[in-house]
Amino acid sequence: MKELLMTIPVWLGALLIFTARVISVTMDTLRFMMTMRGKRLFAWILGFLESVLFVLIIGTVLSNMNNIFNVLAYAAGFATGNVIGITLEKRLAVGFAHIKVISQNRGREVADALRQKDYAVTEIAARGMEGEVILLDINLRRKNIKNVEDLIKEVDPSAFITVEDVTPIRRGYWH
Repeated sequence: MKELLMTIPVWLGALLIFTARVISVTMDTLRFMMTMRGKRLFAWILGFLESVLFVLIIGTVLSNMNNIFNVLAYAAGFATGNVIGITLEKRLAVGFAHIKVISQNRGREVADALRQKDYAVTEIAARGMEGEVILLDINLRRKNIKNVEDLIKEVDPSAFITVEDVTPIRRGYWH
């Protein structure tokens, strides 16, 4: 039994299962993100391909449950695929975001700096726990979040910043 588990085909089979599962789960993670962003065709294609891979992979694992390496490769591929899918989706940065900034002293300067870089900003006078603040409302493409965050921190290092995914319904200015 030990010799059987240590053969090259056993290791290659486990490696194939791991690789296919990484690809499958990465596609599944991206499909979910595309579904949430209303990208129907892309979500359909990814869902179809992911389903085919899943059936092939699970069939291979279940047909030889005595091979623990296949089961471990399946589990490791799942976990790795999640991480790669999240990383890839973040790099693709499809969709839109809404940033809120609360600035105690430099709100107008932050707004001006953002406008100079062609971002649409709405300034709102507000009152916080420690007095008057400026609330800035910014809608932008997700791929620009890091640039905007860096610019805000450069102008006002103490600004409070939050980011949310949004789905635009109608109109607006998108840098």
